[in-house]
Amino acid sequence: MAKNFLTAENFAKLESVIEAHKDMQGPLMPVLHEAQHIFGAIPMAVQKVISEKLNVPLAEIYGVVTFYSQFTLEPKGDFLISVCLGTACYVKGSQKLIDKITELTGVSVGTTSADGKFSLEATRCIGACGLAPVMTVNDDVYGRLVVEDVPGIIAKYQG
Repeated sequence: MAKNFLTAENFAKLESVIEAHKDMQGPLMPVLHEAQHIFGAIPMAVQKVISEKLNVPLAEIYGVVTFYSQFTLEPKGDFLISVCLGTACYVKGSQKLIDKITELTGVSVGTTSADGKFSLEATRCIGACGLAPVMTVNDDVYGRLVVEDVPGIIAKYQG
């Protein structure tokens, strides 16, 4: 089961962040960034607290959270696997990499494993076209991949 991130301790941290920003002009974005850092996501329960404490309509907060790609409604896994599906990577087989990752981890694009270990994202160009096809695991970049490389890469993070 995924780790509980909606703890009283995390909500106390959020309250401190809101208190520190509430009298600033335009406090919503800094508070959302901090909330994302604290909780690993900005689910509805967190959005409601921010709405009440900053007196910002919940619909506005939801709109911001769902518009900007750096925010997420669901927590990501400990290891965020991103596979580039830009043209160069796609032509060189990145979809096959995704298929292999799904086979090995049970995680499909846009989801997180039940144990909270892996999340899988399909991304557009990451600017490493010369290394196509490319995937990242958190901050680690892997390029010029073939499907046979994937099991070894995943195994490094399963331990």
